[in-house]
Amino acid sequence: MQQIKTDLSNLNDKQKEAVVSENRRVLVLAGAGSGKTKTLLQKLIHLIEEKNVNPSNILAITFTKNAVNEMIDRLIITADNSDRYAEILTNNNSTLKDKDIERYFFSKKIKWIDRVTIKTFHSLCYSIMRNFGVNEFDNKFKIVGDAKIAKNEFSKYTAGETIFEIIHKILIKNCESGDYLISLKRYILDYLIDKIHQHSHRNTTSYKGRFFTTLNGIKVRSKSEQYIADWLYRHNIKFHYEPNVNFQDFDFKPDFYIPEANLYIEHISKKSYPTKNKEEQFRIANKLLVKTYESQTKDTALFNIALERIIKNRLPANYHYTSALSFEEEFRERHKEVSDFIRQIMRVTDMIKVDNQSTQNILTKARNDQHERVRDFYKLAIPIIDTYREYCINKSYLDFNDMISRTISLFRNHTEIADKFKKKYQYILVDEFQDVNNLQVELIKLLLTRTNQLFCVGDDWQSIYGFRGSNVDFIINFRKYFRSSDIIKLNLNYRSTENIVEASNEVIKYNKYKVDKELRSSKKSSSKIHIYAGRDEDDNLDYVVEQINELQQKRGYKKEDILFLYRRSKMYYPFFERFRQEGIFVSAKTIHAAKGLEAKAVFIIGLTEGYGGFPDIWMDDRIYQIIKASKYDLLLEEERRLFYVAITRAKDELFLITEKGNESGFLREIPDSFTFRSGVPLRAIIEETNYCKKCKQRLYEEFRFCPYCGNKQ
Repeated sequence: MQQIKTDLSNLNDKQKEAVVSENRRVLVLAGAGSGKTKTLLQKLIHLIEEKNVNPSNILAITFTKNAVNEMIDRLIITADNSDRYAEILTNNNSTLKDKDIERYFFSKKIKWIDRVTIKTFHSLCYSIMRNFGVNEFDNKFKIVGDAKIAKNEFSKYTAGETIFEIIHKILIKNCESGDYLISLKRYILDYLIDKIHQHSHRNTTSYKGRFFTTLNGIKVRSKSEQYIADWLYRHNIKFHYEPNVNFQDFDFKPDFYIPEANLYIEHISKKSYPTKNKEEQFRIANKLLVKTYESQTKDTALFNIALERIIKNRLPANYHYTSALSFEEEFRERHKEVSDFIRQIMRVTDMIKVDNQSTQNILTKARNDQHERVRDFYKLAIPIIDTYREYCINKSYLDFNDMISRTISLFRNHTEIADKFKKKYQYILVDEFQDVNNLQVELIKLLLTRTNQLFCVGDDWQSIYGFRGSNVDFIINFRKYFRSSDIIKLNLNYRSTENIVEASNEVIKYNKYKVDKELRSSKKSSSKIHIYAGRDEDDNLDYVVEQINELQQKRGYKKEDILFLYRRSKMYYPFFERFRQEGIFVSAKTIHAAKGLEAKAVFIIGLTEGYGGFPDIWMDDRIYQIIKASKYDLLLEEERRLFYVAITRAKDELFLITEKGNESGFLREIPDSFTFRSGVPLRAIIEETNYCKKCKQRLYEEFRFCPYCGNKQ
């Protein structure tokens, strides 16, 4: 085996403690910038070099392909005495493809690196299912994703259709049932177009009191009138809603007129005006009027019978009561809303899989919900989800959650396969442990024995992917899930200056649901955090441009030394436009996308309160609460962790941009001792007044002598 570097002198005491620990269950709680990946890789090298562990007995797991590549790159650099690989990585002329090729050949050449298993959760399960999962699933399976999968390690075996396309196809097939099609159209019209569960739009006058869309696209005044119109539409009976008539004495509008039956319908509710005068007009004109009542609609079966009795018998004998309905015809102008409905189903499907719940349990829970909208959604969605699963099995498709859940099922149902991997992986190293979800933890547990070692590295303060299903409880209560664990805290930050680290400590203290640790900085600096509150967007743009010019022209910062962060992409649009005009070219990312990055100077924009600001908290739609309830205080804590991640990307300079009078609550959590606050002052409402120092008479500003007493001013 090639000789590798095992010098631990460049590690601090806590890092050394983690590297040499022989406890079977270890969690390294690594604060931002404390060298967690370095510690994990040093642990791997220590096992091979000092403990004489066979590299093939080590499994290192992380979350993204980029993180895998970074691990391999660091190991190659450690083993490459020629430094040629480091030169390739830093060469601006090397493309990503070039680097991928070099990475492949270097790792193959350095045998101990090639024999270590370094994978994402998905690629690990992919290889297990491909090579050993034949008794659980077709080993010639294809991968299906949310979109066409880009060229990657899975691209050779990708399905020719996406999850969206499959569900769309199933939806169309289900709509061959007229009842399902009508129920789907009713759901889309009520809740995605009319939004009858929301009342804000009813304050507008544009609807003229008509808030409910019927199946044929007209607006009516009540849910029960909508029901009558839909019944007529389903039975292919033409009608006019609120036609203008004048039989003799005055104009008025009956609710419905059915030409083929020469029949008028007045629907009576508590909100209806008296009909006595109208009825007299019908009698005078010898027109047929039938009244229906709101109370009848409470029992739809009886109401259907009543409508048949009222209408059908008055239609011509050869009248066709029903018509063929088609998906394309019914939704020809509703493609966006249909797509939104499919996206809802996709998210629900993903949540059900991550939480490992059964669709029937979810449907039972939904049926008991107090809201019709939620009940209606799951009545439509669960059959689609069940059919989607059957379709994927039939086509030998696995999506990314399926790869993990099927591997779990393989280990449970075929213990000989599980035993093979338990024996193989004596040391399991997991990076970014704060981001694990239920399925991933279950997989890890199934790989563990009483003798192999689990070594996890993560930071509960940086857990920001709850919306994807990650569960911060696994790292906060690590000992509950992995008994007899040793927890080691890395609390020395090598990235950021003292004021930045201390400020981040103070901010995160407001979270109750965390593991306490106190980070210290290894970098001394007198520079404080800059908080700027402009009067408006233009003030903030001017300030930011001025600061960038200062950093680049006077302090020698390069464009890669400056990073812009924001909660939502739309916050950056005005800055992007201004920078384009100024010829400024800044790395800019959402905070989620910036995790793991760092820069000498970081600007965090959009730090305002309320909607569109930061924190940006919204309680998920009640549809999703059926699967996993969300709590406001926990959502706020995740937003604060996101702010913590943003702050700790900065190495030397941190700029927090807000608006005067609308500052984010997070800014109030940073003590003044760590900040330098500036902004454009507001003009005084009351003008400054000058008085004579001697006689106290009021003077104009231009007076040099008091006209009353002559005193010099």
